[in-house]
Amino acid sequence: MSTACSCCSGEAAATTVAIGNGATRIYSVSGMTCGHCVSSVSGEIGKVAGVTGVAVDLAAGAVTVSGAGFSDEEIRAAVEEAGYELAGTPA
Repeated sequence: MSTACSCCSGEAAATTVAIGNGATRIYSVSGMTCGHCVSSVSGEIGKVAGVTGVAVDLAAGAVTVSGAGFSDEEIRAAVEEAGYELAGTPA
């Protein structure tokens, strides 16, 4: 697992909202404080097969992932690769 920038650490939780043929999952991530955090998290999640969009709201600490065919475990692995941990899976 890579290490996040020195200003970042935190736990995450998520909720899910189904939209059309795909889904949008909104993950709450605490500890993101800079553009490097946003870039790291969105870059790793964007590599997951089936992900068609990643939006990070730094102020809210929210990561919105959209697409179809990806699993929560794949998102978890991507977030861990960026140096973060998910606290749970979407409801």
